[in-house]
Amino acid sequence: MQITLNNRPEEITGITELSVQELIKIKNFTFHMLVTKINDKLVKKEVRANAIIKDGDNVVVMHLISGG
Repeated sequence: MQITLNNRPEEITGITELSVQELIKIKNFTFHMLVTKINDKLVKKEVRANAIIKDGDNVVVMHLISGG
């Protein structure tokens, strides 16, 4: 499967679709506060396990950092 992840082409072999939660685990995104989008549509944390990424999708996983 080929996707664009954070504006970079990514190939994930042996998989035709996966959930956002699975992608986070595969790519080892460990930061506590993440914003996720598929094709510019926000994917809330509660639905990441059911939000399916397909071949050709544009996916964004951003770390939120706060401070002062």
